[in-house]
Amino acid sequence: MRVASPTDPITELYSEHNGWLKSWLRKKTGCPDNAADLAHDTFVRVINARNIIEIKEPRAYLTTIARSLMINQYRRREIEQAYLDTLIHAGEAMLPSLEDRAIIIETLIAIDTMLNALPAKVRRAFLLCQLEGMSHAEIAAQLDVSVSSVRKYLARAMEHCLLHRV
Repeated sequence: MRVASPTDPITELYSEHNGWLKSWLRKKTGCPDNAADLAHDTFVRVINARNIIEIKEPRAYLTTIARSLMINQYRRREIEQAYLDTLIHAGEAMLPSLEDRAIIIETLIAIDTMLNALPAKVRRAFLLCQLEGMSHAEIAAQLDVSVSSVRKYLARAMEHCLLHRV
C-alpha cells in the first residue's frame, strides 16, 4: 500500500483540485452525488496513469478525463435505456433475469465501445450489413463509395471484431 508523503504529487493534486473538480462536475451533471463519483473516478484514472509529475495544466488534464468519463456515463445510460425500452415490448416470458439483463447491458456497452473504435464509414458499412442486411451494392450507394471500398470496410470491421472480441 502506498503511503502518501506531504509532498506526494497525487496528494497535492487532489488537495488543490478535488473541490474545484467536484464543483465543475456538479454544474455539468446537476447532481452532487454523481459529481463526487465522477471526481473520484477521475482521480483513480490519474493515479493509474502514473504520469502525475508530467502534468503541466492540472485543471485542463482533470477536466479532459472527467469529460470523457461523463460521455461514457451518458452513453452507457443511453444504451441501457434503449435496451430497457426494447424489453417493454417483449412478452413476460421473454424477460431475462436481472442478472442476465446486467450481463446483456455490459455486453452491449462493450460492443458499442468496440464499434466506436472503427472509422465512421467502416462502422456504418458493418452495421448496414449486419443489422439491416443490405447488400454490398446497397451499402456502396448509401455511403457513396465503391463496392470494393465496402468490401474493404467490411473486412476491416470483421478483423477488428475478431481481434477485440467481447
